[in-house]
Amino acid sequence: MKRRQRISARTVRPHKRTRLSKRSGALIVTALAACGGTAVIAAQAPAGTGAGGTGAAGDGASVAGRTISCPDVGRRLRSLPAQAAPEVNRNLGQLEGQVARAFQRWAAAPGAQERVLDELERDRGATIGRIAEALRRAGGQPGALDRLSACRTTGKTAAAQSAPRGARDGNSADNGPFRNDFVDITTVRPDTGGGGDRGGRGGSFRSECGRNENGHRNPDNLIVAPGVSNGAHHLHDYVGNLATDAFSSDDELATAGTTCGNGDRSTYYWPVLRLRDNGRERDANAPGGGRDGNVGTIVRPAEVSLTFDGSATEKVTAMPPFLRILTGDAKALTNGPADANASWSCTGFEDRQLRNKYPVCPRGSSVVRSLAFPSCWDGRTVDSANHRTHVVFPGRNGQCRSGFRPVPRLVQRLTYAIPPNTLYAVDSFPDQLHNPVTDHGDFINLMPQRLMRTAVDCINSGRDCR
Repeated sequence: MKRRQRISARTVRPHKRTRLSKRSGALIVTALAACGGTAVIAAQAPAGTGAGGTGAAGDGASVAGRTISCPDVGRRLRSLPAQAAPEVNRNLGQLEGQVARAFQRWAAAPGAQERVLDELERDRGATIGRIAEALRRAGGQPGALDRLSACRTTGKTAAAQSAPRGARDGNSADNGPFRNDFVDITTVRPDTGGGGDRGGRGGSFRSECGRNENGHRNPDNLIVAPGVSNGAHHLHDYVGNLATDAFSSDDELATAGTTCGNGDRSTYYWPVLRLRDNGRERDANAPGGGRDGNVGTIVRPAEVSLTFDGSATEKVTAMPPFLRILTGDAKALTNGPADANASWSCTGFEDRQLRNKYPVCPRGSSVVRSLAFPSCWDGRTVDSANHRTHVVFPGRNGQCRSGFRPVPRLVQRLTYAIPPNTLYAVDSFPDQLHNPVTDHGDFINLMPQRLMRTAVDCINSGRDCR
């Protein structure tokens, strides 16, 4: 029997939002008059603090805009023997939890930075040692993992970067987003920012799987942290396969129900988007929610588009069952932007794509998240130790590198009706400060083989099918 969380996050549903205070409303009105629609940037002083205050306990030093950066051990793995996988994944999950707790301790007492980092290095060293030993016992090569235990603080200390929350509680740290994480989309030049599009060609195939009307959510990540409860430390929206959580086996996924109208049992998921509006969700005191600094009213997408298209240079081949693919990097703030493939925009302005900013959309325009997935498969494995080397992006010329073959390219497009002048953020690891660069998406292929053949045929023949 699978181990289940005490609080089921699948049933989380938005609750009535608390109105902004009169003071916050005045800030928004004033900024709207002055800035022509970018008021969301101005109303960002956290409740309970004066001008320039931090709201943090301890010696009064601000941690806003700063975080703890640790080497990403999971990304360094190049092989993972099957017999070592459960223990390695369990300990990788412990590493994430250690960083999350250390960040929260430091945010509550900024003067304790040195002590917190020392304790974190000690805990990480012991956990990494267990990972290395599990790999050695299974005949794997742990390499120099023992050098990855030390962490450091990064970012700028600046009270002017006050968090834009209207609500604070004992589980929430100054972990963003910040005023410089937002930009008025009308001020962005067209055709800048790059976006997440790598230029698919040919026809297309679309699965209609709904907008998560059934509230299937949890803070797990079956691909990156299988068998680890709250492995994501943030909440995911799911559409498609109804059985997906950290403990789902391939057999369970293969026989589960689906929200897709065409029988597609694939798993599609992404971090939820929340309004920073004082709204108290059912997970306000739960792992992945308030305990990990993710607070506010969850916004269900107004529209979800799941489209597969083709290669710029050759015909695509079918994906194998259970192929796992991810795009973006949930830890891009500290890992760097190399894998930050998600992009943000507004309806009516999608020739302006942003990687590291949240768009402030004009009235009548919706926020758009675009998540384009890699589409060159090694033809051998359905997953890799770091979950990235078995499926990669094509080169700038659209061709797959030697030894890889093109498969249908998934593009997830999510739109949100964000009320004007409302603060919002994507869920994240606590130490990633809710930065938009950390947006990401995940996919496990469970299309019936006949449906996959239909998708491949539509794409290669230049037809648009659904």
